[in-house]
Amino acid sequence: MDFKLAGRRALVTGSSAGLGEAIAVMLANEGAHVIVHGRNENRTNAVVQRILEAGGAAEAALGDLATDEGADQVADRALAGGPIHILVNNAGFYAHTTWSNTTTRDWLEVYNVNVVSYVRMIQRIVPTMKLQGWGRVINIGGGLGIQPINDLPHYNATLAARHNMSVSLARQLNGTGITSNVVAPGAIMNPGVEQWLRQEAAGKGWGTDLEVIERQAVRELVPNDAHRFGRQEEVAAAVVYLASRYADYVSGAVLRVDGGTVRSI
Repeated sequence: MDFKLAGRRALVTGSSAGLGEAIAVMLANEGAHVIVHGRNENRTNAVVQRILEAGGAAEAALGDLATDEGADQVADRALAGGPIHILVNNAGFYAHTTWSNTTTRDWLEVYNVNVVSYVRMIQRIVPTMKLQGWGRVINIGGGLGIQPINDLPHYNATLAARHNMSVSLARQLNGTGITSNVVAPGAIMNPGVEQWLRQEAAGKGWGTDLEVIERQAVRELVPNDAHRFGRQEEVAAAVVYLASRYADYVSGAVLRVDGGTVRSI
C-alpha cells in the first residue's frame, strides 16, 4: 500500500533508539525524508546511516528538548532543509518509582521532559505547517494515561496531559489542514521492558526463557486480548497511517495500540 509520503519531511523526536527509531525507519521506508533527533551524536547518526543504507532519505538534528535553547537548535536544523510536514513527538522518559519515593522534583522533571518538550516543538513547527495548509502532529501517548496504575504516578499523569493537549491542539487547528492525534501504545517489548521483565521473573520464579516470561507477564501484569506484548513496528505502523493522506478525516483522536488492554466503548 502506498501511503503517499514521498516528498514529505518528517521530524521524529527521540528517534535515536527504541520506538522513535522504529517510527523513523518506517516513515523513511514509506518515502518520507526523516529528520532523526537525539541527544547522543553517535546513536543518532547510526539511525541516519541505517536509513540511508536502505535507500531512504534522512538527516540528524541534535539537541536537548528539555530546554528552550535545545528545542531552538533542533527546530532550526530540521527546518533548514525545507518545511516539516509531519511532527512526531516521541521523546520522553520515566523511572520505575511509586508514590512513596517520587519527589516533587521528579514530578517537575518528568513533566518538563514528557509534556513541555512536546509543547516546545509544536510551538516551533506548527506555524510553518500553517503556511503550507497541511500538516500532521502525532503525539505518542500511552494506555497509562487512560487507565493509570498505582506506580509511576508522575509518568501516568504526563501521558494523560499529552492526550489532553493533543485534543486541544486539534480544536485550535480547526480548518487549517493540520491534524493532531495521539498514538497510545500499551505494553511494548523493547530492551528496557525486557530488562524489567527479567527482573520481575527472577523474583517470581518464571525462569529465564523470554517467551515464557512474556506469557507469564501478560497473565499476571498486563492482561490483554492479544495474549502478548506489542512490538515497536506495530506502533510505528499506526504513526505512518496517521501521517498519511488516508487519515485526513482523523483529528483529535487517540489510536490505541495495546492489544485491548484498555477497555472502551
